[in-house]
Amino acid sequence: MRSVRIGVDTGGTFTDVVAVDERTGEITTVKTPSTPADPADGFMEGVRKVLAAAGAKAGAKAGAETGAETGAEVGAAIGTGNEDGAGSGAEGRADGLEGVTAVVHGTTVATNQLLEDRVSGLGFVTTEGFEFILEIARQSVPDGYGNSYFWVKPPRIVPVHRVRTVGGRLDHTGAEVRPFDVEQAVAAARWFRERGITAIGVCFLHSYANPAHELRMREVLEREHPEAVVSISSDVLREYREYERSVTTLVDAAVKPTVRRYIAGLADRLGMPFSVMKSNGGVLSAAEVVHRPVTTVLSGPAAGALGAALIASTAGHASVITLDGGGTSTDVAVVVDGEPSLTTEGSVGRYPCKIPMIDIVTVGAGGGSVAWISPEGTLKAGPRSAGADPGPLCYGRGGTDVTVTDAHVFLGRVPPYLLGGEIPLDADAARRGVEELAGKLGLSAERTAVGILEISAFNQANAIRRITVGRGLDVRDFPMVAFGGSGPLLACRLIDILGLPSVLVPPDPGNVSAFGLLTVDVKDDHVRTFVTRDLSLADAADVFGELEGRAAEALTREGFPADRHVYARSADLRYYGQAYEVRVPVPAGPPDEAWRAEVLDRFHEAHRRLYGYGYRDDPRHGVEWVNLRVSGIGPITRPAVRRRPYGAAEPPPPAAVREVFHDGWARVPIHRRAALAPGMTVRGPAVIEEYGSTLPLHPGFTARMDEYGNLEVRRGP
Repeated sequence: MRSVRIGVDTGGTFTDVVAVDERTGEITTVKTPSTPADPADGFMEGVRKVLAAAGAKAGAKAGAETGAETGAEVGAAIGTGNEDGAGSGAEGRADGLEGVTAVVHGTTVATNQLLEDRVSGLGFVTTEGFEFILEIARQSVPDGYGNSYFWVKPPRIVPVHRVRTVGGRLDHTGAEVRPFDVEQAVAAARWFRERGITAIGVCFLHSYANPAHELRMREVLEREHPEAVVSISSDVLREYREYERSVTTLVDAAVKPTVRRYIAGLADRLGMPFSVMKSNGGVLSAAEVVHRPVTTVLSGPAAGALGAALIASTAGHASVITLDGGGTSTDVAVVVDGEPSLTTEGSVGRYPCKIPMIDIVTVGAGGGSVAWISPEGTLKAGPRSAGADPGPLCYGRGGTDVTVTDAHVFLGRVPPYLLGGEIPLDADAARRGVEELAGKLGLSAERTAVGILEISAFNQANAIRRITVGRGLDVRDFPMVAFGGSGPLLACRLIDILGLPSVLVPPDPGNVSAFGLLTVDVKDDHVRTFVTRDLSLADAADVFGELEGRAAEALTREGFPADRHVYARSADLRYYGQAYEVRVPVPAGPPDEAWRAEVLDRFHEAHRRLYGYGYRDDPRHGVEWVNLRVSGIGPITRPAVRRRPYGAAEPPPPAAVREVFHDGWARVPIHRRAALAPGMTVRGPAVIEEYGSTLPLHPGFTARMDEYGNLEVRRGP
């Protein structure tokens, strides 16, 4: 019996699936179209497809070694279902999963609900006198508005007429100033029940210091309005700054019904427990995630950044930019010393989510991004996407808009099919669409298509600048890992635009996010605000002990014995008088004076590195402790990236030749990536094709395969 772990990443256009045989290390990758109407359909089809492919691969290998009959037995042992590997069973339940030890899922269910602004019917309960907390917000004006007069504040996540207040008050230490008003709480619960409002967020002032009043409010809601789904801020985000805490809690309440329905339905169809990727770079069982679904809002992009980080570090690149290009959007992140940068200042759509998440910038520049003409008559590309259905013109599914993919097809830079021929593309439809758009612009079809790709490349470049230059990093110091179905398509242009030293294109780039799902540990974050300029060692020990105790309970529920628990401490500090903090790692062990000195030293150095100055030796600027944090980690065994010896430098003859447009139309060699070996160098112009993605190599560029199967793209020889 083989043991197989499966990673499933649901994207806007394709669902990517990777299976790893834990005994042999054999990796099997497949892709299948996503099903936006019910993402679970694409999920289940992907699981069936990868099991069939893995079974066929195992059967062929064993058959070659011991005979066809034994090979068929091996294929059946990993659970490929019926004869064609499609699985069977009542109501679509997947059969034959006996050899599957784990399934990890990266989902966009919560993300899409927020990005598409499908948030309605929410109720909000807060402290008496603070009913306008959402209206006041932070008074900040988004970038791009030089004068706040021109900015119109967007609608609140909960309109003020659906906000109820309850008497009672705590101070910043958690001490009760006024008792909880039970009568007002009952009245609020009944008010929501009478109006059919069933998703409710609760955020009382200073509940990060003492959750007692919020817990009592939840009890009242459960008694008076049992149909309601309730999120309380002391569970979601036990951290100060009441506006961000309120919105994060309301986001959790908004997505909780959708995520619960999706995960419950998926668990029923899958027939076995599974885990879900979280925004913080860890995974947690689906049974736990449904209690705090806000932690999954960047589930898929986080997996991609982690998978790319492992691939890059294995190849000797500890610090890289990661670019995940999909059909709908492109996600970029920065990896420094093998670890993606984390933030708690992120947002999804227009909603700030103050939870630990990998620092990712998303831009609407994917393969399905629609090209359009602005009212001023200029060409634009994105952020609107044709998605998976109907998709680009070349999909032949009724799409009416020219997309980035259509431009690539017209210029010959991608083949007239996807997934190795599984999905044929209508190149004539792409050509007609580009020519029609060109006629409206008064340009040639070639210049229009190149313009679409240039705009898309600059949109991606601007996102990369935000995550690097905007964070005080020099983009020219970082190689880039390009993955996702459309990630490698603009690699050469991004090298020129940004001055990147190189771009790394991993094997099976379209499945890196799904692979990343199998590389991450179980991780559960806990935080406690504790603002003080003089943190006593006893208080530090108590708070970290409390947080580690909560993390231990979560890891135990996940099935990790105590001797495998790992705790990562950190703290948010600032100079007294500053508004925002800098997070630094905190040493393990009992706090003592040396421990305190080490943390302060790390803060001074991190502040200097981020902002160019620090006050290490200036007693006039005291340091204030703000938040203490613990991440409970349950480590897993990561799949190994295989290493192959270098061979010949020259690639085999190209598999085909195709007309491709760069500076003009020319017949360009087409190479199959599977035919390339470590040490081989392909010189542009050329196109390197594989199952899930394509790398167009422009004139003057080279792509050399390293010993791990990555293609390293550089300008020049």
